[in-house]
Amino acid sequence: MAGAASALFLLDIKGRVLVWRDYRGDVSAVQAERFFTKLIEKEGDPETQDPVVYDSGVTYMFIQHSNVYLMTASRQNCNAASLLLFLHRVVDVFKHYFEELEEESLRDNFVVVYELLDEMMDFGYPQYTEAKILSEFIKTDAYRMEVSQRPPMAVTNAVSWRSEGIRYKKNEVFLDVVESVNILVNSNGQIIRSDVVGALKMRTYLSGMPECKLGLNDRVLLEAQGRTTKGKAIDLDDIKFHQCVRLARFENDRTISFIPPDGSFDLMTYRLSTQVKPLIWVEAQVERHSRSRIEFMVKARSQFKERSTATNVEIELPVPSDATNPNIRTSMGSASYAPENDALLWKIKSFPGGKEYMLRAEFKLPSVTSEESTPERKAPIRVKFEIPYFTVSGIQEGCCRITAKFLPHFIALIIYFVGASLVLLRCPWYSEKWARVSYGILYPYTLASRYE
Repeated sequence: MAGAASALFLLDIKGRVLVWRDYRGDVSAVQAERFFTKLIEKEGDPETQDPVVYDSGVTYMFIQHSNVYLMTASRQNCNAASLLLFLHRVVDVFKHYFEELEEESLRDNFVVVYELLDEMMDFGYPQYTEAKILSEFIKTDAYRMEVSQRPPMAVTNAVSWRSEGIRYKKNEVFLDVVESVNILVNSNGQIIRSDVVGALKMRTYLSGMPECKLGLNDRVLLEAQGRTTKGKAIDLDDIKFHQCVRLARFENDRTISFIPPDGSFDLMTYRLSTQVKPLIWVEAQVERHSRSRIEFMVKARSQFKERSTATNVEIELPVPSDATNPNIRTSMGSASYAPENDALLWKIKSFPGGKEYMLRAEFKLPSVTSEESTPERKAPIRVKFEIPYFTVSGIQEGCCRITAKFLPHFIALIIYFVGASLVLLRCPWYSEKWARVSYGILYPYTLASRYE
């Protein structure tokens, strides 16, 4: 078994200990001061700012949330990834109890904090990290109840993330396939980097202890079954599952088999290393007039099918910091100057596929002295949008199959969408050349089915 954590510290923004719990007795509170000293030494160099710090035989793993540092210290050769994930789970649990995790909420609820830390980690090993299960026997005023004679069954069961005796009149499963598309385009219109980050988010309202199975059009699975993969299969990378998934079953036949928690949870996250076609293409032409003004002409073109429509489109165009007196015209949507961000913000509520819109803007430049003057900064164009009923990865209706044992009748609703993604354009602003960018968010595709 991987090494365990020796202690867990909660520190304020200045490195002072708010709460700490010693699990193994081989470190002291002094370690927090040593950790923060090492952290300050590395703050000036972002390349060395890692979530793991080693000093004098002690390994420190930490994350920052709001104005609080969460840090574990260990003298063993521990699993750093496991402990970092545990710290993120601690944040989720505290937010479930206190709504916001910050210094003040920890000081006001330190008794509950210690109770939670005692249950979530035992002798340095992570134990129970499901907030719904912990709230059954660790109560604040909002969760007050009579003292139970024995701990909840979920704590002693093999399925620690789900309570027994759950009953619903209507059994339902909701699966949201959420994807974010991130694209970086250079000033010549070439895509430097693109990737798709996805998550399968579930909401389950099922009775008893249902066993669910989910099948995906994963290339490895289809090839193992001897089925053709042309145009149907996808390559999933960097897969991370919820603890309810039977990993051995997935390694064997690529079937996602699990007993789900009650309510909402992330079943799986993944990444696709694939070349993504920019869905909204932006071209910007800049003309600078010496000592007087600067003009922009921006074209935005949707590069997806006409049956789809992008919504909540936002195009952020950087402008010189000394620009004044904006004069803006658009063929669609509205545009405004945001001097606090040195940017021009163009908003289009609805952008159908196969359409092109234009924006023209002129700014006065009272401080410009010559055409050769160097701009203060070269920020990229940023484009954000959402496309309902659209997927990028290839996960489509009919590819996700949900079955559940012991539930002869239940309703499954599968929603596909690509969510907030970011495309950045690096542009040579004052070279009087065209600059291009695409950035996207894709949103829900809906399929409702009844399984009997």
